[in-house]
Amino acid sequence: MADAMLNQASLSHAESYVPEDEVITAARERAAELGCVPIGPAGGATLRVLAAATRATNVVEVGTGAGVSGLYLMGGMAEGGQFISIDIEGENQRAAREAFAEAGIPSTRYRLINGSAPDVLPRMRDETYDLVFVDADKTAYGVYFEQALRMLRPGGVMAFDNALWHDRVADPSQRDPDTTTLRELGRTVRDDPRLIAALLPVGDGLLVAAKR
Repeated sequence: MADAMLNQASLSHAESYVPEDEVITAARERAAELGCVPIGPAGGATLRVLAAATRATNVVEVGTGAGVSGLYLMGGMAEGGQFISIDIEGENQRAAREAFAEAGIPSTRYRLINGSAPDVLPRMRDETYDLVFVDADKTAYGVYFEQALRMLRPGGVMAFDNALWHDRVADPSQRDPDTTTLRELGRTVRDDPRLIAALLPVGDGLLVAAKR
């Protein structure tokens, strides 16, 4: 029991290790009003590090939400980089625009595409993007994975939020469609020889992989 308590305390410490500013906090509040759940603080900080480490100039996000993850990603991208975010919900993207404006991010730095990602992604170029982040419909993660692998340049990184899915992925008795898809995605990413993968226990789980 003591070890379990220590583990939870450590996870909580890691989650709050990098404090969030007022702009991200306000974006989280809008997300709650809209009923969407953005990536957590530790996951967001990880995305910012990945964008910085890859010196990302071209980033694609599937699932705009209220702009929380976009703020983190653009916070780590190289100066002058282009951020593209796809979401089927126009109201979510309006909230994201408000968040980006509050952060002082010029509209020339990002493009918000209102549409279905399975329709939009195939029109994007091969081996062009530095980072692809996915936080959207879980049952479509397999589709997004194939597109991300095609779109990423060698050395580029893909990241999928909710990879542990409320502790359900690790429980073999859980077989609902979302959990099954995420479990299969984890195996696919891990076993693909074109990728170097890791499953990070931040927030609800962040599955990351670098393209060889």
